Amino acid sequence: MAREALIKRTTKETDITLKLNLDEFGESSINSGIGFFDHMLTLFAFRAGITLHVDCQGDLEIDGHHTVEDIGICLGQAIKKALGDKRGINRYGSSRIPMDESLAVVDLSVANRSFLVFNAEMPSPLVGGYETELTEEFFHAVANNGGITIHINLEYGKNTHHINEAIFVAFGDALRKAVQITSDRIPSTKGTLSV
Repeated sequence: MAREALIKRTTKETDITLKLNLDEFGESSINSGIGFFDHMLTLFAFRAGITLHVDCQGDLEIDGHHTVEDIGICLGQAIKKALGDKRGINRYGSSRIPMDESLAVVDLSVANRSFLVFNAEMPSPLVGGYETELTEEFFHAVANNGGITIHINLEYGKNTHHINEAIFVAFGDALRKAVQITSDRIPSTKGTLSV
């Protein structure tokens, strides 16, 4: 049985449909209305080895905040839903990704414990039309709604595009390792990761 989830979320700020399949490495389609963010989510999905479809109509006439944060909420919810009781998963994932002059490290645990550590300074406030401070907001939303502990550390970097790319790719790579099926047990001495 495929580990997949469909999340629909509508507010006065955004209307989002997000679908993911953790066991299918297919062609993803991302439409957030923010080109650079679409690029980052596409890279994330590719490195995670998943299929991700996102369609969002957001209040971009204000700015990108609601769109980016709300997609993070939906992605976190979808990961949590798709994993179910998390039986057999590896639980932990770590990745170091170089992107030219930048090096990002992401360590995570998919154990229903929401926490974000984010140590990454953005040299430029904008890449294209994307506000780079929203990267941290996105990962806060994913962590809080997915029950995921995520540590993101930029070891060094100068180019803001490369920094974000390294972070999103490292997150995808770490998630791929964490959700990999490695046994038939719940990966916790508590006997559960669902509460």
